[in-house]
Amino acid sequence: MALFIPKRAFFEKDALDYPLGRSIYKRMKDMGVEIRVIGSHNRILGIPGKTPAQAYYEGKRTLVIGVRRSRDFQTCRPSAHYQLPIATSCPGMCEYCYLNTTLGKKPYLRVYVNIEEILGRAEEYIEKRKPEITVFEGAATSDPLPTEPYTGNLKKVIEFFAARDYGRFRFVTKFTEVDSLLQIHHGGHTRFRFSLNSDYVIRRFEHNTPSVEERLHAAGKVSKAGYPLGFIIAPILIYKNWREDYSALFKHLKSHLEPESLKDIAFELITHRFTRRAKANILEVFPGTCLPMEEGTRRFKYGQFGYGKFVYPPEIMDEIKEFFYNCINRLFPEGEIAYFV
Repeated sequence: MALFIPKRAFFEKDALDYPLGRSIYKRMKDMGVEIRVIGSHNRILGIPGKTPAQAYYEGKRTLVIGVRRSRDFQTCRPSAHYQLPIATSCPGMCEYCYLNTTLGKKPYLRVYVNIEEILGRAEEYIEKRKPEITVFEGAATSDPLPTEPYTGNLKKVIEFFAARDYGRFRFVTKFTEVDSLLQIHHGGHTRFRFSLNSDYVIRRFEHNTPSVEERLHAAGKVSKAGYPLGFIIAPILIYKNWREDYSALFKHLKSHLEPESLKDIAFELITHRFTRRAKANILEVFPGTCLPMEEGTRRFKYGQFGYGKFVYPPEIMDEIKEFFYNCINRLFPEGEIAYFV
């Protein structure tokens, strides 16, 4: 995958008071990116798009640089105690993405320049919970890796947690520009996770993202760097050759990893599900989608936040769970399956 280059960049005026804000501004200007200075990163006007598909596409080509002022972090159960807010959205255009229903019609990318202040607040959360370990999730509403060449924020975060006995960091990515993170001191305190899927699912539904082979190659690099590894398989889709494809994925994954890294590896398994609102948004943005969303083949289930979603029926869920558990336990006997939903 090539470097993410936005078509336009919106700078919150106060972001230019920070060295990182000025550095990104210069980088955008040197690259010939259209620049606009705005009052607030929470009020973005000027992203074009007459149709939902155009608005979505143009949002994905827009970078917003702002200052995060809220001191509160959102909780992030079950994967972590808190979200670590360093970025929002990503340039990937995955048809099924849940962020399609939470980031609005123009899901622009956003980064924060006051990373030292954000980490200072993380320190307060860590101190408050000592001697328990506090875990922070860096990718709850984003994929922070594509903007790393402009911000360096992931590097700063990883180095911060390397020096914290009672703090841990985790994030997940579909992208592959990992080289800047390989030589830094991480202390084993950051779990570097990759979102994987079968080649069929990636090619058909995960637009503008690296191939499965590129992701596995990047995971191999991270494995050699000694990071604790994790892999999210999501969404698990049922189609004609799903067993053969997912089995091949796990075998191929194992061949890319260092034997030592297999002793501390975690898997998160998420089956495909959708809400009526998500389905409507997907059909607006991707009117020709082949994503399986036939409500009659699913079970309607109320979630923890009070809204309903369509999930696979129990007999199919049991079949999926048995297959994935057997596959992972056979190839990664020391690995952990964090959860299956």
